[in-house]
Amino acid sequence: MRFASLGSGSEGNALLVEVAGTRLLMDCGFGLNDSIARLARLGIAAEQLGGILVTHEHGDHSGGVARLARKFGLPVWLTHGTRRSLSDKLSGIERICEIDPHQPFVIGDIEITPYPVPHDAAEPVQFVFGDGARRLGVLTDAGSSTPHIEAVLAGCDALVLECNHDSDMLMNGDYPWSLKQRVGGRFGHLNNRDAAAILSRLDRSRLQHLVAAHLSRSNNTAELAVAELVGVLGCETGWVTVATQQDGFGWCEIS
Repeated sequence: MRFASLGSGSEGNALLVEVAGTRLLMDCGFGLNDSIARLARLGIAAEQLGGILVTHEHGDHSGGVARLARKFGLPVWLTHGTRRSLSDKLSGIERICEIDPHQPFVIGDIEITPYPVPHDAAEPVQFVFGDGARRLGVLTDAGSSTPHIEAVLAGCDALVLECNHDSDMLMNGDYPWSLKQRVGGRFGHLNNRDAAAILSRLDRSRLQHLVAAHLSRSNNTAELAVAELVGVLGCETGWVTVATQQDGFGWCEIS
C-alpha cells in the first residue's frame, strides 16, 4: 500500500492511493492538463485510475473532478449532499455513486471508511483507506475534532493531517475579519496547535508516516507546522513530511 499527493493547499488538492492493482484519487482540484501532468510526475497515467472520491464541493477539492472523470470514463464517489451541491457540474460522468458517510465500502483492492467532519460544506467527509492489514487516515478541511473522528483515526499506519494555519499569523494577517472567522472557526480549517492536539490523543503505536497537509501560504510556514507535530511525537523534524501546493509529496510506502 502506498500513497502520494498531486498537490495540497487552497489552490488545489488531490491524493493518490494505491493498493495492488487499484489506484484511487481522493479529490481533484486541478485543471485537466495539470492533473494529467501531476499524475505523470508520480509515474501514473490517468487511464490507470479506478475512480475519484470527493470529500466535499469546494473548488480546491472538486474543481477538476468532472473533466477528469468525463475524459477517462472514471466513476465518482461522493455523498448525497456533495452531489447535490455539484449537480450542475457533474453532467456527462458515466457513473456517480452516492456514499453513506457512516458506511464503509470497497473499491477493488481498497477498503474505504468515510467519516463526517465539521466543515462549511453540504455533507463533507474524509476517508480512511485500508488493504486489510494497513490503514491510511486522512483529515483535512475540518475546523475542529470530534470523538468519532479520533476513534476512526486511532491506530492508523499513516496519517495525512491538516495543519492549515498558525492562529497568530491568521489573526494578525491581511485577511478580512469575516474570512479570519471562517478559517479559524469550528467549521473552518485546523490550525497547527489543534492538529497537534488531535495527534496527541490518537493511538500512534503503528504510525509509520505523518504528513502535514493543506498549509496556508499566507498564514503558516512548514517550520511552524512541523514544530507542533514534532512536539507530540518527540521525533526529528525530518520524519514529518510536508505536502506542498506545487509538488504535493512523493510516494510513501506503508509496510
